[in-house]
Amino acid sequence: MSNGRWKFALFTGFALLAFAPLPACKGEAEPSVAHIAPGKMPEGASWNGVYFNPVFGNVHLVASGNTIAGKWKRTDGSAWGSLNGNVQGNLFKFEWTEYKIGLVGPSATSKGKGYFLYTRPPGDNIDDELKGEWGLNNSETGNEWDCVKQRHVEPDLKSIGGVEEPGGPGKGWK
Repeated sequence: MSNGRWKFALFTGFALLAFAPLPACKGEAEPSVAHIAPGKMPEGASWNGVYFNPVFGNVHLVASGNTIAGKWKRTDGSAWGSLNGNVQGNLFKFEWTEYKIGLVGPSATSKGKGYFLYTRPPGDNIDDELKGEWGLNNSETGNEWDCVKQRHVEPDLKSIGGVEEPGGPGKGWK
């Protein structure tokens, strides 16, 4: 093969590689789904209440029919969030959004899915619990989220968080 043909073949090969479509890359892993079947609620139990977690603080839940709305504020005061979803027996599957206090822009908001199972540990004078997980984006598992129901505390969704402002509070600044 002459020197000119060899260079042409090499150049053509590199050019074809440069313009060839790349194999599709997954930007995200497949969403994880909780494979949990609902059961019966413990006798006399109600989803309405305030549930404590050392990281997420007091999680206020208000049930209405087969739906639940909730809010929380982290114990360190760094963020607050809301969740909404459907309940079937002792299983509550939800979507959540958390807002970082003092931040604006895309990093200020996180979203995902999750679930709680309402449980009552055996024994006398034991508080009911939520056992669950949360995941980012379309995943509903991956991170533990367990809570203990607080006695004689009524949920108050208006006591937590603020008004979400699309674009953040500085959206009108020039």
